[in-house]
Amino acid sequence: MTTVDAPLTAAAADELSVWPASTAPLPCGDLEVGGVPLAEVADRFGTPVYLLDEAEVRERCRLYAHAFPHADIRYAAKAFLCRTVARWVAEEGLGLDVCSAGELELAVAAGVPPDRIILHGNAKSPDDLSAALRLGVGRITIDSMSEITRLAAAVGPHDERVKVLVRVVPGISAGAHEKIQTGTGAQKFGLSMTDGSAQHAIARILAQPELELTGLHCHLGSQITSVKPYLTAVRRMTGLMARLHRSYGFTTRELDLGGGHGIAYRPEESALDITALARTVRAEIFQGCAAAGLPVPRLIIEPGRAIAGPAGVAVYRVLAVKHTESRTFVAVDGGMSDNPRPALYGVRYAPRLVGRLSPAGPARVTVVGRHCEAGDILASDVPLPGDIRPGDLLAVPAAGAYHLSMASAYNLVGRPPVVAVADGHSRLVVRRESLDDLSSRDVG
Repeated sequence: MTTVDAPLTAAAADELSVWPASTAPLPCGDLEVGGVPLAEVADRFGTPVYLLDEAEVRERCRLYAHAFPHADIRYAAKAFLCRTVARWVAEEGLGLDVCSAGELELAVAAGVPPDRIILHGNAKSPDDLSAALRLGVGRITIDSMSEITRLAAAVGPHDERVKVLVRVVPGISAGAHEKIQTGTGAQKFGLSMTDGSAQHAIARILAQPELELTGLHCHLGSQITSVKPYLTAVRRMTGLMARLHRSYGFTTRELDLGGGHGIAYRPEESALDITALARTVRAEIFQGCAAAGLPVPRLIIEPGRAIAGPAGVAVYRVLAVKHTESRTFVAVDGGMSDNPRPALYGVRYAPRLVGRLSPAGPARVTVVGRHCEAGDILASDVPLPGDIRPGDLLAVPAAGAYHLSMASAYNLVGRPPVVAVADGHSRLVVRRESLDDLSSRDVG
């Protein structure tokens, strides 16, 4: 192993800024989250295992409610959804945005009021629309011209008018990676302002007696850490609101600015300042509407990662340590089946040894998964104790979003369980996926 400078590595190893606020070091070299030692969770529930700090999730919901007191906050369920998380966010006064009948049914079953749910999706299936109409979701976001006709046709003669938003592409490039930038015209989402598609869709909706247009929606991308793109979006959206009012007499009652709020995955990274975002966005909306002589619409915000991400911790067990000519590989019992983000977007994490004290100095290693892919890398060139060995536990912070929600059964490795921690207690909320679960689908 290649030894690195101790001061740099020690600072990184001791930095807990990207961990849940309840995280505390223990004398034995372990960490506790929500009052529960990580090694205890690993021993009780096995590894890999994901922890969710209930207090962290709730506190982040309250942060949004406080920062945007007159807005509707809709948790983006695609970040991570289970019945427990749905109940937590609903109890904190948030609604949900969902992208499928499956997410919608689970949310309603967990007790989320349907009128606090927004259905999104660039290609909603007949089942998606049917479930939304049957359960009475609060809003459906129109994403294409054909969806207008399909949705209007699905409304029964005695049904109430369906409240809809139109997803507008504002032509803004924002986001940490090109694969998660959704505010430009070179991607599959929404209707463009530039070529007039959005205006044409709005005119068609206004002519549909079955549909009630309540406002506009835009989503710029994911993992955005600057306020500036949102201010540009507000200016362009308020400009569109003014043109719609002049052309059709339509008053925009709701403006949905989506989410995409970035978090820090490593100590040296920055997160989006939610308080600053709220303050500047509100000021920009008031100024733009005042200049155009328009009433200020009700704001809708859809955070997902920023609520669930920092509340999650993944714990793995080391299976092998392999020294090569150029690298040291530390292989763990999970990988791209429970966290595909490094393979998809090249993201980097800051794993940490937990469960024991190490007298060894730091070394640079690459943490890899157990799957048959060269790209199954969880953390490349990161500092870990030089005596890392099989049986050790590694914990990865900021693991609550877009890990298990995008997990797969690659190599028929079951997805890990989810354990909620709070006030010194841990409880299973999603059990481990077993071989029997996987085999039961194979009916051939």
